[in-house]
Amino acid sequence: MLETGTTQSTLARMSGVRQPTISQILSGRIGVSDDQVRRLLSCMGYKLEVVRRPVGHRLTRSEERSWRLHRRISSHLTRGSLSEWSAIIRNNLVRLESGSRGEPHLSNLREWRRLLDDEELLGLHRVLTGLDRHSIEMREVSPFGGVLSQEERRQVLEHAG
Repeated sequence: MLETGTTQSTLARMSGVRQPTISQILSGRIGVSDDQVRRLLSCMGYKLEVVRRPVGHRLTRSEERSWRLHRRISSHLTRGSLSEWSAIIRNNLVRLESGSRGEPHLSNLREWRRLLDDEELLGLHRVLTGLDRHSIEMREVSPFGGVLSQEERRQVLEHAG
């Protein structure tokens, strides 16, 4: 906008995106889709080029260990294993629900219960292996404790550092 001398009002008229929305996008208060960015940029003579590349993610030591353990669980997770682990998981879930207070733990436990009740394998895999803040917080109240053997758990933690 600075390079082209385009004001928020002018950009709003040209793009059809309301000026308050443009203001919120620029301040980072709301997210913006690639299509919206393309539309806004094209009004100023630019185009969007998205470059995808893997970027390492920093986790705390505790988050890293939890992620590695849950990643191993995810590698074993199938409808069959979920059925085999059902009693352990349900008992853990009840114990966690009775001992947890406050958010986000209570909401996360409700989400675990929904994912497990619906046998939503893809959603479970995403939470078990996700690096986003929500997945990390979900794993803080994971009902999957005890599904790995002590030996497998030891091997995973040995490589976690």
